[in-house]
Amino acid sequence: MSKLAIFIWLLNIIVDTLGHMAFKRAAIIEHDGEWDRWKQMLSSWPLMIGIFCFGLEFVLWLILLSILPLSIGVLLSAFNTVSIMIAGRIIFKEMLDPLRLVGIGLITIGVMLVGGYA
Repeated sequence: MSKLAIFIWLLNIIVDTLGHMAFKRAAIIEHDGEWDRWKQMLSSWPLMIGIFCFGLEFVLWLILLSILPLSIGVLLSAFNTVSIMIAGRIIFKEMLDPLRLVGIGLITIGVMLVGGYA
């Protein structure tokens, strides 16, 4: 895999993870009622940041697909799940049970295998 492809792939992971974390932050805003929660959430900065990150991630994904075959790109994108789960654990203190940890390990091994032979 070329250095450019690796750079775009890592940037894609970072932007995608930031987008998910921003959406999660927007979703847990304190509220007084359901209607108030939606009004606060839809006008929040975290939501705007998440939308921006997803738009940027879309562009990065197109660039990555112009460099790599779809079959490799899709397999490499599985690592986004790992980074999102780890970030959720660090930022929001979400639980990672043993089965999820095994899943993270298997995805990581699979991405290493795919990336190493791309």
